[in-house]
Amino acid sequence: MAHTHESNTKRIWFVFGLLSVITVVEVALGIAKPDFLYKTDLFNMHLLNWIFIILTVAKAYYIMWAFMHLEGEKANLRWSIVAPLVFLIIYLVFILLIEGNYVFDVFKESQYKWIF
Repeated sequence: MAHTHESNTKRIWFVFGLLSVITVVEVALGIAKPDFLYKTDLFNMHLLNWIFIILTVAKAYYIMWAFMHLEGEKANLRWSIVAPLVFLIIYLVFILLIEGNYVFDVFKESQYKWIF
């Protein structure tokens, strides 16, 4: 029995389109910086930053889903790969934002001045 080759052209264009739309939304929000998103805080961080984090995690998940061919695997295997990576991405972003905010506050409120 010979294995037949299936064309994935439609799927490739769908993945390209979806990832492009998410990227265009991220770039447009970064350029426009709407005041209602930029000046609204949620858990001590701008709502716009939360949107960037959510869109980035969604894009990373879909990249793993499509390019690592996880859609054909069992749910347990998918979650054993995706869950740690999503957790680590969220953790990295959290640590970077907390530490960046701390450094900003140190230079803003202390006698040390920005030298860079």
